[in-house]
Amino acid sequence: MELFAPENIRNVALLSHSGAGKTSLSEAILFNSKIINRLGRVDEGTTTSDYDPDEIQRKISINLTVLPYPWQGVKVNLLDTPGYSDFVGEVKSALRVAEGAAILVGATSGIEVGTEQVWQYCEDLGLPRLLFINKMDRENADFFKVAAQAQSKFGNRCVALQIPIGAHTSFSGVIDLLKMKSYSGANAQEGDIPADLKSEADSFRSKLVEAVASADDNLIEKYLSDEPISQSELEKALGTAVSSGKLVPIFTGSALQNIGIFLFMDALNRYLPSPKSRVVEITDLIKQSTQKIEPVPNELLSALVFKTSADPYVGKMTYFRVYTGTLTGNSQIWNSTRNEPERVGQLYTIRGKNQEIAPQVIAGDIGVITKLNVTGTSDTLCTRDKPVKLAPIDFPKPVFSGAVSPKSKADLDKLGSSLTRLAEEDPTIKVQRDQDTGETVLSGLGETQLEVVVGKMQRKFGVGVTLSVPKVPYKETITASAKGEFKHKKQTGGHGQYGHVLLEVEPLPRGSGLEFVDGIVGGTIPRNYLPAVEKGVKEAVHEGVIGGFPVVDVRARVYDGSFHPVDSSEICFKIAGAGALKKAMDSANPVLLEPIVKLKVTVPDNYTGDIMSDLNTKRGRVMGMMPEGGYNTIEAEVPMAEVLRYAIDLKSITQGRGRYTLEFSHYEEVPSFITQKIVAERQKEMAEKAAEKE
Repeated sequence: MELFAPENIRNVALLSHSGAGKTSLSEAILFNSKIINRLGRVDEGTTTSDYDPDEIQRKISINLTVLPYPWQGVKVNLLDTPGYSDFVGEVKSALRVAEGAAILVGATSGIEVGTEQVWQYCEDLGLPRLLFINKMDRENADFFKVAAQAQSKFGNRCVALQIPIGAHTSFSGVIDLLKMKSYSGANAQEGDIPADLKSEADSFRSKLVEAVASADDNLIEKYLSDEPISQSELEKALGTAVSSGKLVPIFTGSALQNIGIFLFMDALNRYLPSPKSRVVEITDLIKQSTQKIEPVPNELLSALVFKTSADPYVGKMTYFRVYTGTLTGNSQIWNSTRNEPERVGQLYTIRGKNQEIAPQVIAGDIGVITKLNVTGTSDTLCTRDKPVKLAPIDFPKPVFSGAVSPKSKADLDKLGSSLTRLAEEDPTIKVQRDQDTGETVLSGLGETQLEVVVGKMQRKFGVGVTLSVPKVPYKETITASAKGEFKHKKQTGGHGQYGHVLLEVEPLPRGSGLEFVDGIVGGTIPRNYLPAVEKGVKEAVHEGVIGGFPVVDVRARVYDGSFHPVDSSEICFKIAGAGALKKAMDSANPVLLEPIVKLKVTVPDNYTGDIMSDLNTKRGRVMGMMPEGGYNTIEAEVPMAEVLRYAIDLKSITQGRGRYTLEFSHYEEVPSFITQKIVAERQKEMAEKAAEKE
């Protein structure tokens, strides 16, 4: 395997809204660089990038795929990312290890929600980028409309570097506005500009020259003075302006027809920066200081894990990007994130699902290690004697949850381990056991993502599960003080059973839980039986008197009772304690409590009214609103039961332009008319369970 110096490497994230043709473009690029000998197709499931069975079935990209290829003395690590919003974690991983981005836009669909989102991600990270208007072979393709739309959305720094030939009839090639040459067909045959497009090309060339000159202090003086600007000056200034983010050139072509792709491959090399051009910021864990280091192979080692894959045959695959130094195979490394050593066996470079052995991976490049023990995504790998740490990947928090239940006893046994391995693979997934409802809750970024996880469990680990809406962890409490008495008395042939407890309940502030108080005086209940009474009370609070939900925020004080010297026992007083609590609660005005969450929704200004109206229908209370940059962030408190499927609602209201976070806040009393409905559903559920047991 040929080694490339950092200055001859490009790490490029391939981004777009779903369906713009990223996978087809990557396929054409691999074909042109002679990595593959035939063009695969997404609809046939034969592409290098989309090899996962879920991707082939759904015909969408789900995973981040690394696609390295050599081109004109440069190694390009193309990072093909999903365009579907549920898998934005993969996009975040790619952007963290890339120095530049290529954003695809459909020539018929134009700038879409996903385009705006990935553009903003690049803005936040300060990444240089190129725009590629794809699918020019489609009917109704309109390059000029989409280019104008890009300038309207993203500013005048978006400037056309190419215009199409045959844009409104039959697309056959492109005109390079920098060289003022035409390039036709899949082989990019060079020629003169067609006569009927000469005036249009001249007009766009003038706009390009003006944009490049405006981004360069020296050229702007020449431009304003009408002095001639040489071709070399123009090319140099354009390269500087693109790599600094001052300009975003617009290219065009057809990935399926492989037209315009050769020129775009040249542009990726020419305009996007190499790892060498960006210093690396690391934290020295010995000196406890942050420092900037040039990314060279002979520096101290620092590498970031940006993806983990659980392969049932190969085992755990760890994708990493080396920032400084060189990582060699068959060596010992140090995971500074977890303070654990790791043994590195064989290193690989990977292209789709195909692996190639690599003796070493140097600064700026990407590789894969198999079968690491403790290392996960976002961990830093280094040497033990010089421990350093790189900034982790900023993943979005899970907002959409589903309850997973095994289909059989065999599935139950493997459920926990398979979920753990899949959560390691995708940091946007969270698995937890809800102690109140008894459900295993799987959380992620959307419904499609959870469905894919369920499919992977079956395919990779043979675990069959069903996915359902999680139960709301309702609780019960009381609003008044009351007393209750319960006498457990049974007479049998031998010893009888006797336990008699009187207790008083009173409400406590929210969040206090259960408090048990011993108020016995005079030995009406012997001391050795009081722990049994307490145990009975604490077991009884698991099922309240309204709908069988757990009881909270109650003080139970045992103040009297009686016993029998022969028939009394611990079990008798345990039963009596539980019975007394339930009787007291019946008389203490019991109420149902529901969890309230803090909801923070960020939407474009024009959707604010719709969001507010929707929150009102969900019994939400708006706590505040903060406008910023054409967006409004609305903070509200909403019952959890109303937002279990809020990801779907928000996507529908805002056409996918809204985002939100939620976190648990507190419990509040449920309105009486809703309590009746909840209790009815609960009774029905318990009746069904009883019928199943019979």
